[in-house]
Amino acid sequence: MSRLSRSRATRPLSRPLLASAIAVVLGASAFGAQAETRVTYKSASAGTAYYQMGVELSEAIDRGTDGEVSLTLEESQGSVQNVMEVMARQGNYVFTTPPGLIDSAQAGEGPFADRQSPRFQEIRGLFPIPAITMHFVVADDAGVLALEDLEGKHILIGRGSFGAREAQRYLELFDLDDEVEVADADIGSGPDALKNGQIDAFVTASSFPTPNVIETAASMPVSLVSLTEAQIEQTGAAHQTIPGGTYNGIDEDVETTSLPVIAYTTTNMDDETAYTLTKTFWERRETMAEESPWWGGITHDMIGNIAGRLHPGAVRYYDEAGIEVPDALR
Repeated sequence: MSRLSRSRATRPLSRPLLASAIAVVLGASAFGAQAETRVTYKSASAGTAYYQMGVELSEAIDRGTDGEVSLTLEESQGSVQNVMEVMARQGNYVFTTPPGLIDSAQAGEGPFADRQSPRFQEIRGLFPIPAITMHFVVADDAGVLALEDLEGKHILIGRGSFGAREAQRYLELFDLDDEVEVADADIGSGPDALKNGQIDAFVTASSFPTPNVIETAASMPVSLVSLTEAQIEQTGAAHQTIPGGTYNGIDEDVETTSLPVIAYTTTNMDDETAYTLTKTFWERRETMAEESPWWGGITHDMIGNIAGRLHPGAVRYYDEAGIEVPDALR
Protein backbone atom coordinates (compact mmCIF):
# COMPACT_ATOMS: atom_id res chain seq x y z
CA MET A 1 0.00 0.00 0.00
CA SER A 2 1.37 3.46 -0.89
CA ARG A 3 1.97 6.21 1.63
CA LEU A 4 -0.93 8.13 0.03
CA SER A 5 -3.27 5.13 0.39
CA ARG A 6 -2.28 4.64 4.04
CA SER A 7 -2.94 8.30 4.70
CA ARG A 8 -6.40 8.10 3.22
CA ALA A 9 -7.19 4.91 5.12
CA THR A 10 -6.37 6.41 8.51
CA ARG A 11 -7.63 9.92 7.90
CA PRO A 12 -10.32 10.85 10.51
CA LEU A 13 -13.81 11.81 9.39
CA SER A 14 -14.34 15.49 8.78
CA ARG A 15 -16.65 17.28 11.18
CA PRO A 16 -19.59 17.39 8.73
CA LEU A 17 -19.26 13.68 7.99
CA LEU A 18 -18.89 12.84 11.69
CA ALA A 19 -21.98 14.86 12.53
CA SER A 20 -23.91 13.07 9.79
CA ALA A 21 -22.80 9.67 11.07
CA ILE A 22 -23.84 10.52 14.64
CA ALA A 23 -27.21 11.76 13.39
CA VAL A 24 -27.80 8.48 11.55
CA VAL A 25 -26.99 6.45 14.66
CA LEU A 26 -29.13 8.62 16.93
CA GLY A 27 -31.96 8.55 14.41
CA ALA A 28 -31.84 4.76 14.27
CA SER A 29 -31.87 4.59 18.07
CA ALA A 30 -34.80 6.96 18.27
CA PHE A 31 -36.71 4.91 15.68
CA GLY A 32 -36.09 1.75 17.68
CA ALA A 33 -37.29 3.44 20.86
CA GLN A 34 -40.47 4.62 19.13
CA ALA A 35 -41.21 1.20 17.66
CA GLU A 36 -42.69 -0.01 20.96
CA THR A 37 -45.76 1.81 22.24
CA ARG A 38 -46.19 1.41 26.00
CA VAL A 39 -49.65 1.27 27.54
CA THR A 40 -50.55 1.10 31.23
CA TYR A 41 -53.45 -1.26 31.94
CA LYS A 42 -55.15 -0.96 35.33
CA SER A 43 -57.83 -3.47 36.25
CA ALA A 44 -58.13 -5.16 39.65
CA SER A 45 -56.22 -6.62 42.58
CA ALA A 46 -53.84 -9.53 42.05
CA GLY A 47 -55.40 -12.97 42.35
CA THR A 48 -58.79 -11.94 40.98
CA ALA A 49 -60.34 -13.06 37.71
CA TYR A 50 -60.04 -9.55 36.31
CA TYR A 51 -56.34 -9.37 37.07
CA GLN A 52 -55.91 -12.68 35.25
CA MET A 53 -57.82 -11.23 32.31
CA GLY A 54 -55.32 -8.37 32.30
CA VAL A 55 -52.46 -10.86 32.07
CA GLU A 56 -54.16 -12.65 29.17
CA LEU A 57 -54.98 -9.41 27.36
CA SER A 58 -51.40 -8.18 27.78
CA GLU A 59 -50.09 -11.38 26.18
CA ALA A 60 -52.65 -11.17 23.36
CA ILE A 61 -51.75 -7.56 22.51
CA ASP A 62 -48.04 -8.38 22.56
CA ARG A 63 -48.50 -11.33 20.20
CA GLY A 64 -51.03 -9.60 17.98
CA THR A 65 -48.79 -6.59 17.40
CA ASP A 66 -45.48 -8.49 17.30
CA GLY A 67 -44.36 -6.57 20.37
CA GLU A 68 -45.03 -3.15 18.89
CA VAL A 69 -47.57 -2.40 21.64
CA SER A 70 -46.72 -3.40 25.20
CA LEU A 71 -49.30 -3.50 28.00
CA THR A 72 -47.91 -2.99 31.50
CA LEU A 73 -50.35 -4.44 34.02
CA GLU A 74 -50.94 -2.52 37.26
CA GLU A 75 -52.77 -3.81 40.33
CA SER A 76 -55.82 -1.83 41.42
CA GLN A 77 -58.09 -1.58 44.43
CA GLY A 78 -61.18 -1.29 42.30
CA SER A 79 -63.08 0.49 39.57
CA VAL A 80 -63.60 3.78 41.46
CA GLN A 81 -59.83 4.13 41.92
CA ASN A 82 -59.32 3.33 38.23
CA VAL A 83 -61.59 6.21 37.21
CA MET A 84 -60.17 8.60 39.82
CA GLU A 85 -56.67 8.13 38.44
CA VAL A 86 -57.76 9.71 35.16
CA MET A 87 -57.23 13.05 36.94
CA ALA A 88 -53.48 12.48 37.22
CA ARG A 89 -52.61 10.02 34.46
CA GLN A 90 -50.87 11.13 31.30
CA GLY A 91 -50.06 9.18 28.15
CA ASN A 92 -51.57 5.81 27.26
CA TYR A 93 -53.71 4.90 30.27
CA VAL A 94 -56.24 2.05 29.87
CA PHE A 95 -58.50 1.04 32.74
CA THR A 96 -61.55 -1.15 33.31
CA THR A 97 -64.78 -0.16 35.01
CA PRO A 98 -68.55 -0.67 34.82
CA PRO A 99 -69.98 2.00 32.50
CA GLY A 100 -72.24 3.35 35.25
CA LEU A 101 -69.20 4.79 37.01
CA ILE A 102 -68.29 6.75 33.89
CA ASP A 103 -71.76 8.29 33.92
CA SER A 104 -71.32 9.17 37.60
CA ALA A 105 -67.85 10.66 37.09
CA GLN A 106 -68.93 12.82 34.16
CA ALA A 107 -72.03 13.98 36.04
CA GLY A 108 -70.10 14.61 39.27
CA GLU A 109 -72.29 12.22 41.25
CA GLY A 110 -71.86 9.31 43.67
CA PRO A 111 -68.23 8.69 44.67
CA PHE A 112 -67.17 11.58 42.43
CA ALA A 113 -69.46 14.23 43.94
CA ASP A 114 -66.66 15.70 46.06
CA ARG A 115 -63.87 15.09 43.55
CA GLN A 116 -64.96 16.50 40.24
CA SER A 117 -62.55 17.05 37.37
CA PRO A 118 -62.77 18.22 33.75
CA ARG A 119 -60.49 15.26 32.92
CA PHE A 120 -63.46 12.93 33.35
CA GLN A 121 -64.96 14.43 30.19
CA GLU A 122 -61.90 13.16 28.29
CA ILE A 123 -62.67 9.47 29.01
CA ARG A 124 -63.26 7.41 25.87
CA GLY A 125 -64.32 3.77 25.37
CA LEU A 126 -62.41 1.05 23.53
CA PHE A 127 -64.04 -2.38 23.86
CA PRO A 128 -66.06 -4.56 26.28
CA ILE A 129 -64.49 -7.21 28.48
CA PRO A 130 -66.26 -10.09 30.31
CA ALA A 131 -69.11 -8.92 32.53
CA ILE A 132 -69.36 -9.32 36.30
CA THR A 133 -71.84 -12.19 36.66
CA MET A 134 -73.75 -13.05 39.84
CA HIS A 135 -73.30 -16.63 41.08
CA PHE A 136 -75.38 -18.00 43.98
CA VAL A 137 -73.54 -21.25 44.78
CA VAL A 138 -75.34 -23.76 47.03
CA ALA A 139 -74.22 -27.07 48.54
CA ASP A 140 -76.83 -29.21 46.77
CA ASP A 141 -76.93 -31.81 44.02
CA ALA A 142 -80.06 -30.53 42.22
CA GLY A 143 -78.01 -28.60 39.67
CA VAL A 144 -80.34 -25.60 39.44
CA LEU A 145 -82.36 -24.08 42.29
CA ALA A 146 -84.89 -21.28 42.65
CA LEU A 147 -84.17 -18.11 44.62
CA GLU A 148 -86.75 -19.20 47.21
CA ASP A 149 -84.63 -22.29 47.95
CA LEU A 150 -82.19 -20.01 49.81
CA GLU A 151 -84.66 -19.69 52.69
CA GLY A 152 -83.19 -21.04 55.91
CA LYS A 153 -79.66 -21.15 54.49
CA HIS A 154 -76.44 -19.85 56.04
CA ILE A 155 -74.96 -17.68 53.26
CA LEU A 156 -71.62 -15.95 52.82
CA ILE A 157 -71.83 -12.83 50.64
CA GLY A 158 -68.53 -11.15 51.57
CA ARG A 159 -67.87 -7.52 52.43
CA GLY A 160 -67.52 -4.27 50.52
CA SER A 161 -67.38 -5.65 46.99
CA PHE A 162 -69.89 -5.17 44.19
CA GLY A 163 -70.97 -8.80 44.64
CA ALA A 164 -71.60 -8.31 48.35
CA ARG A 165 -73.63 -5.13 47.80
CA GLU A 166 -75.61 -6.71 44.98
CA ALA A 167 -76.30 -9.89 46.96
CA GLN A 168 -77.54 -7.87 49.94
CA ARG A 169 -79.75 -5.83 47.59
CA TYR A 170 -81.28 -9.01 46.19
CA LEU A 171 -81.95 -10.44 49.66
CA GLU A 172 -83.80 -7.27 50.60
CA LEU A 173 -85.53 -6.92 47.23
CA PHE A 174 -86.99 -10.43 47.42
CA ASP A 175 -87.76 -10.36 51.17
CA LEU A 176 -85.09 -12.93 51.99
CA ASP A 177 -82.95 -10.86 54.37
CA ASP A 178 -84.90 -12.17 57.40
CA GLU A 179 -85.07 -15.69 55.96
CA VAL A 180 -81.32 -16.35 55.70
CA GLU A 181 -78.32 -16.09 58.01
CA VAL A 182 -75.49 -14.04 56.52
CA ALA A 183 -71.98 -15.19 57.49
CA ASP A 184 -69.52 -12.55 58.68
CA ALA A 185 -66.50 -13.45 56.55
CA ASP A 186 -64.63 -12.41 53.41
CA ILE A 187 -65.79 -13.94 50.14
CA GLY A 188 -62.36 -15.54 49.62
CA SER A 189 -63.17 -18.06 52.34
CA GLY A 190 -66.45 -19.08 50.69
CA PRO A 191 -65.35 -22.23 48.80
CA ASP A 192 -63.50 -23.73 51.78
CA ALA A 193 -66.32 -22.84 54.18
CA LEU A 194 -68.82 -24.54 51.85
CA LYS A 195 -66.66 -27.66 51.56
CA ASN A 196 -66.26 -27.81 55.35
CA GLY A 197 -69.99 -27.46 55.98
CA GLN A 198 -69.62 -24.13 57.79
CA ILE A 199 -72.04 -22.45 55.39
CA ASP A 200 -74.77 -23.63 53.01
CA ALA A 201 -74.07 -21.21 50.16
CA PHE A 202 -71.89 -18.36 49.00
CA VAL A 203 -72.35 -15.57 46.49
CA THR A 204 -69.59 -14.49 44.15
CA ALA A 205 -69.54 -11.93 41.35
CA SER A 206 -67.10 -12.59 38.55
CA SER A 207 -66.99 -13.46 34.89
CA PHE A 208 -67.94 -17.04 34.09
CA PRO A 209 -66.51 -19.57 34.29
CA THR A 210 -65.07 -18.21 37.52
CA PRO A 211 -62.17 -20.17 39.07
CA ASN A 212 -63.56 -20.44 42.62
CA VAL A 213 -66.82 -21.98 41.36
CA ILE A 214 -64.96 -24.34 39.01
CA GLU A 215 -62.82 -25.59 41.88
CA THR A 216 -65.76 -25.94 44.26
CA ALA A 217 -67.92 -27.81 41.72
CA ALA A 218 -65.03 -30.16 40.98
CA SER A 219 -64.71 -31.17 44.62
CA MET A 220 -68.34 -31.45 45.77
CA PRO A 221 -71.93 -31.36 44.44
CA VAL A 222 -73.14 -27.79 44.02
CA SER A 223 -76.12 -26.05 42.49
CA LEU A 224 -76.61 -22.52 41.16
CA VAL A 225 -79.65 -20.32 41.72
CA SER A 226 -81.49 -19.48 38.50
CA LEU A 227 -83.73 -16.40 38.49
CA THR A 228 -87.04 -16.07 36.68
CA GLU A 229 -87.50 -13.50 33.94
CA ALA A 230 -89.70 -11.44 36.28
CA GLN A 231 -87.07 -11.51 39.04
CA ILE A 232 -84.33 -10.41 36.64
CA GLU A 233 -86.51 -7.55 35.45
CA GLN A 234 -87.19 -6.57 39.06
CA THR A 235 -83.46 -6.28 39.80
CA GLY A 236 -82.99 -3.77 36.99
CA ALA A 237 -79.72 -5.51 36.07
CA ALA A 238 -78.68 -6.98 32.74
CA HIS A 239 -79.81 -10.54 31.97
CA GLN A 240 -77.00 -13.09 31.75
CA THR A 241 -77.22 -16.79 30.85
CA ILE A 242 -74.58 -19.17 32.17
CA PRO A 243 -74.75 -22.06 29.67
CA GLY A 244 -75.36 -25.56 30.96
CA GLY A 245 -72.14 -27.51 31.28
CA THR A 246 -70.11 -24.47 32.31
CA TYR A 247 -69.65 -26.02 35.76
CA ASN A 248 -69.43 -29.67 36.76
CA GLY A 249 -72.82 -31.14 37.66
CA ILE A 250 -74.84 -28.18 36.37
CA ASP A 251 -76.22 -29.27 33.01
CA GLU A 252 -79.06 -26.75 32.61
CA ASP A 253 -78.73 -23.10 31.64
CA VAL A 254 -78.67 -20.76 34.63
CA GLU A 255 -80.41 -17.39 34.29
CA THR A 256 -78.83 -14.66 36.38
CA THR A 257 -77.74 -11.03 36.19
CA SER A 258 -74.54 -9.26 35.28
CA LEU A 259 -72.83 -5.90 35.23
CA PRO A 260 -71.08 -4.84 32.01
CA VAL A 261 -67.38 -3.95 32.22
CA ILE A 262 -65.58 -1.83 29.63
CA ALA A 263 -61.96 -1.03 28.79
CA TYR A 264 -61.58 2.76 28.65
CA THR A 265 -58.81 5.22 27.88
CA THR A 266 -58.65 9.01 27.50
CA THR A 267 -58.16 11.50 24.70
CA ASN A 268 -54.44 11.54 25.63
CA MET A 269 -54.12 8.32 23.62
CA ASP A 270 -53.46 8.91 19.94
CA ASP A 271 -55.86 7.54 17.33
CA GLU A 272 -53.41 4.98 15.94
CA THR A 273 -52.77 3.36 19.32
CA ALA A 274 -56.50 3.21 20.14
CA TYR A 275 -57.15 1.71 16.69
CA THR A 276 -54.42 -0.91 17.13
CA LEU A 277 -55.58 -1.92 20.63
CA THR A 278 -59.21 -2.27 19.55
CA LYS A 279 -58.40 -4.12 16.34
CA THR A 280 -55.99 -6.51 18.08
CA PHE A 281 -58.45 -7.23 20.88
CA TRP A 282 -61.20 -8.33 18.51
CA GLU A 283 -58.87 -10.24 16.21
CA ARG A 284 -57.36 -12.16 19.16
CA ARG A 285 -60.62 -12.68 21.09
CA GLU A 286 -61.35 -16.17 19.73
CA THR A 287 -57.78 -17.30 20.40
CA MET A 288 -58.04 -15.99 23.97
CA ALA A 289 -61.37 -17.83 24.38
CA GLU A 290 -59.68 -21.13 23.51
CA GLU A 291 -57.49 -20.71 26.58
CA SER A 292 -59.97 -18.93 28.88
CA PRO A 293 -63.68 -19.42 28.08
CA TRP A 294 -64.79 -16.14 29.67
CA TRP A 295 -63.63 -14.29 26.51
CA GLY A 296 -66.08 -16.36 24.47
CA GLY A 297 -69.04 -14.45 25.87
CA ILE A 298 -67.91 -11.14 24.36
CA THR A 299 -70.05 -10.06 21.39
CA HIS A 300 -70.27 -6.95 19.23
CA ASP A 301 -73.67 -6.18 20.79
CA MET A 302 -71.88 -5.34 24.05
CA ILE A 303 -70.42 -2.20 22.46
CA GLY A 304 -73.81 -0.65 23.15
CA ASN A 305 -73.14 -0.95 26.89
CA ILE A 306 -70.34 1.63 26.70
CA ALA A 307 -71.07 4.88 28.55
CA GLY A 308 -69.81 8.21 27.25
CA ARG A 309 -68.18 8.11 23.82
CA LEU A 310 -65.82 5.85 21.94
CA HIS A 311 -62.26 6.87 21.16
CA PRO A 312 -62.01 8.00 17.49
CA GLY A 313 -59.37 5.31 16.90
CA ALA A 314 -61.81 2.65 18.12
CA VAL A 315 -64.59 4.08 15.94
CA ARG A 316 -62.24 3.84 12.94
CA TYR A 317 -61.75 0.11 13.55
CA TYR A 318 -65.47 -0.59 14.06
CA ASP A 319 -66.34 1.25 10.86
CA GLU A 320 -63.66 -0.61 8.88
CA ALA A 321 -64.87 -3.95 10.27
CA GLY A 322 -68.51 -3.17 9.53
CA ILE A 323 -69.47 -3.36 13.21
CA GLU A 324 -72.51 -1.28 14.09
CA VAL A 325 -71.82 1.58 16.51
CA PRO A 326 -74.67 3.61 18.07
CA ASP A 327 -74.58 7.25 16.96
CA ALA A 328 -74.46 8.39 20.60
CA LEU A 329 -71.03 6.75 21.01
CA ARG A 330 -69.38 8.56 18.10
